[in-house]
Amino acid sequence: MPITTGAQGADTVRETDGTDGTGRSPGTRARRGSAVVGRALAAAVVLAVTVGCSAQSPDRPSTAVDDKPGGAATAEGAAREPSTATPEAATPSAEPSGETSPSPSATATPAPAEVLMEKGSRSEKVRELQARLAQIGWFDDTPTGTYGQITADAVKGFQGKRGLTATGRTDTVTWQRLLGMTKRPTKDELAGKTVNKPSVKLDPRCLTGRVLCISKTTRTLSWVVDGTVKSTMDVRFGSQYTPTREGVFSVFLKSRDHVSTLYDTPMPYALFFSGGQAVHYSADFAASGYNGASHGCVNVRDRGAVASLFDQVRKGDKVVVHW
Repeated sequence: MPITTGAQGADTVRETDGTDGTGRSPGTRARRGSAVVGRALAAAVVLAVTVGCSAQSPDRPSTAVDDKPGGAATAEGAAREPSTATPEAATPSAEPSGETSPSPSATATPAPAEVLMEKGSRSEKVRELQARLAQIGWFDDTPTGTYGQITADAVKGFQGKRGLTATGRTDTVTWQRLLGMTKRPTKDELAGKTVNKPSVKLDPRCLTGRVLCISKTTRTLSWVVDGTVKSTMDVRFGSQYTPTREGVFSVFLKSRDHVSTLYDTPMPYALFFSGGQAVHYSADFAASGYNGASHGCVNVRDRGAVASLFDQVRKGDKVVVHW
């Protein structure tokens, strides 16, 4: 969690005889004020790193501004409705390349969109819908071909994120938008054996040196050395109330067995890059997926991957958090 410390500098001194009425010059008072500020800032840095961050429970404020998927599945006939992942981070971002937004017409009134699929639908097209949603992180389990409540919630969140009418029904507009962002699912994707997510597009700031390149759009962390991606892993971020900071930082502390003193929560393999925010393994992320959120840290759910990353990263390596 970020810790903000403010301090007032020396009082303003009128430009009269060069003193403040006590015989002390403004310069003397300013130097004493600077020393106090310096000691306060140093204490704040130590406190910020110590407290760290942890996962928020599901009953905390919503991670996203749109209606995110999640919750228990409802039985629908003999088919099992799979659980889903929370959608892409809710802060507005640029859409992946290849998706274009239609220009509004000043005169023509568009025809109502035709509903193609909705709750209760069962078909191979529903299976394709689920597989395509999985490609962009909105569906995190085996496609079933059954359009249940969780599928409807995933579609509703997808629509809301893109400024479409959030009905939870897949109409022609929603379907075309999804087609423009995804690829035709393979047999293995339709069977739930694999998910072919879009390839990670590196931010230009990640192309030189040793960089932890963290994308909020694809929800991935890529370990990049001189422009070559060495490894990539899934990550999740803070909620809209405790957002993960964006920008360019550097690793200033490594703590293999760190425990947050503020939340009394383990933060193994912590790589601190901004105050109390760090990249670290999260058991909650591993168990609950995107149904939760951190308090600002970058959670990794693959313990082996982040353990290997911890051993490779050095203090001073660059961290880029971007959309």
